[in-house]
Amino acid sequence: MGALLGIGTGLGLALVWSAFFLPRRPRRTVARTSRLAVLLSRAGLAEVSPRSLVGLCVATGAVVALVVQAVTGTLPVALVFAGMAAYAPVAIVSGRGRRRQRDFAEVWPEAVDNLASAVRAGLSLPDALGALAVRGPEPLRPAFDAFALDYQVTGRFGESLDRLKERLADPVGDRVVEGLRVAREVGGGELGRLLRNLSGYLRDDLRTRSELESRQSWAVNGARLAVGAPWAVLVLMSGRPEVIQRFSSAAGVVILVGGAVTCVLAYRVMMRIGRLPVERRILA
Repeated sequence: MGALLGIGTGLGLALVWSAFFLPRRPRRTVARTSRLAVLLSRAGLAEVSPRSLVGLCVATGAVVALVVQAVTGTLPVALVFAGMAAYAPVAIVSGRGRRRQRDFAEVWPEAVDNLASAVRAGLSLPDALGALAVRGPEPLRPAFDAFALDYQVTGRFGESLDRLKERLADPVGDRVVEGLRVAREVGGGELGRLLRNLSGYLRDDLRTRSELESRQSWAVNGARLAVGAPWAVLVLMSGRPEVIQRFSSAAGVVILVGGAVTCVLAYRVMMRIGRLPVERRILA
């Protein structure tokens, strides 16, 4: 019995000594998020894996290649349209993400005003955030409903805010969440003033960006029309086999590849010139 007691005491002292004096190896918690994962999260499709999106792109390209090959009998033309079709799901997800962020930017001032009113009425900050699931703008309600459930289950405000940021995947939402986190940690009676100032800033930013986007729309539409016109003509030419078969030659392949590369480069340059500054997510 005495031997067991001695062994247990020695083992306990060894564990205590190792906890305080042995060097600890830092854990590597660097998580590399792929661009497709970020794109899906921004579009509100975080539950879809990047592999599924890649599989959809491959399947879409394969189907279009088979259809175009069956119609035209020209492999280079089929491959060109297959490449366009393979990129289509990524373009659709990217467009969905831009529309989602635009919708969020339009309703964030209203959400911040509702939050300020709830705080002024005496609600705690977590309760005021949870109330946005009922009284907040429609696009933001699912995210705040999930936040209310997270906080009710865990009781950890910081972790619930982190998961709220992941669901929103929005630069404006990051600023709001981090401002609320600081206000919660620091405390004091400046939360109402902070929310009012933030609401005014978001409205001014939305007004300025809307004016710039309206002036920019002609550049975007012109770039899309200029890129799509040659390929629309190629689709019309597919009904004439004697013409479309010429693209099976070496010269035809060079024309197709050169035209595709030129269109992609010209479109990227045009969009780069007319692109507005994109807000980056903070502490994401």
